[in-house]
Amino acid sequence: MDEARAREILAAAELPARGPEVPLLALGENAVFAAGDVVVKIGRDAELLPRAERELALADWLARSGVPAVRAAEPKPRLVEGHPVTLWHRLPDAVRPPEPRDLAPLLRRIHTLPAPSAFTLPRRELLGGVERWLRLAGDAIDPADAAYLRERRDSFAPAAAALTPHLPPGPIHGDALPRNVHVGPEGPVLVDLETFSSDLREHDLVVLALSRDRYGLDPAAYDAFTEAYGWDVRDWEGCAVLRGARETASCAWVAQHAPTNPKALAEFERRVASLRDGDPEVRWYPF
Repeated sequence: MDEARAREILAAAELPARGPEVPLLALGENAVFAAGDVVVKIGRDAELLPRAERELALADWLARSGVPAVRAAEPKPRLVEGHPVTLWHRLPDAVRPPEPRDLAPLLRRIHTLPAPSAFTLPRRELLGGVERWLRLAGDAIDPADAAYLRERRDSFAPAAAALTPHLPPGPIHGDALPRNVHVGPEGPVLVDLETFSSDLREHDLVVLALSRDRYGLDPAAYDAFTEAYGWDVRDWEGCAVLRGARETASCAWVAQHAPTNPKALAEFERRVASLRDGDPEVRWYPF
């Protein structure tokens, strides 16, 4: 799904605010538009409908649990031309960019919550999307690279399942990055709920450790995060396993964009090459 197709779906949803002047906020697993006083998320295909339904249920659960998070504007997703569409209340303008230290207290609060009683959170299937992302990449990527990532997935999946956690397992965000936090007038708010799971809490903490090593996160900002959270996941012996699994998933995620985005293909090839070379410090970039 490229931007043109996403705008076709936006138009078919028949919202009051639509048309070429509606800004595109993001284009990844979802296309995200700011349509008047709501934010519209359009999923790539109908397979993501159950996840969209769970995301809306999560928003209600977090509201009742007192966790600052984005709130749904409609309780159920729409299915528009085979794509799940969800509507969210638009947040006030940010007062500043989010920082890792803004994420820490949100994660601490989430990590104290028991599992919800009204619905079941899935396990954090970090590697569960690899096959779909590689399938979406098709012939745009080298079949040898696809095979390599499948082998890594099959190696890391059982290793991750056998880990002994340091923290008590339970609800996690699943993609704990500063970009998923909005710092408004009343403080930090979570804005992306689709990867919420019930699993090792360490999943949430490995994300920023990898950001420090691969994506150029300032070590001082990482230290501020670990100080605010109260623990550094790099001290845990299972960190390398979760990191390897996440790197595998991150490469496959980029692959789905390769058919329509030459920069994504180049970044995919860079990432796979660094994994093949066993170099943990090669810088990875957005595209």
